Amino acid sequence: MADTRSPSEKTAAARKRANAQFTAAEREASVWQIIAAERAEVDARTAKLRALRLAKEEADRIAEANAPKAEATVKPRSRKPSAKKI
Repeated sequence: MADTRSPSEKTAAARKRANAQFTAAEREASVWQIIAAERAEVDARTAKLRALRLAKEEADRIAEANAPKAEATVKPRSRKPSAKKI
C-alpha cells in the first residue's frame, strides 16, 4: 500500500505530531513545576511547625526547671493496733 498523500500533507501531518509531542512535554514540565512548588510549600510549613514545636518544648523544659520543687509529703505510717499488756 502506497501512501497517496501529497508531500505537503505528509509534512503537515508530521508537523502536527511533533507539535503534539512538544505540547505534551511542556504540560509535563509545567506539572513538575507545580509539584515542586507544592513540595516547597509543604517543606516550609513543616519547618515552621517544627521550629514552633521545638521552641515550645524548650520553654516547657525551662519552666519545669525553674518551677519550685514541691516538697515530698511524708505520709505518716499507720500503726497497727498492738495488743495491750496487762
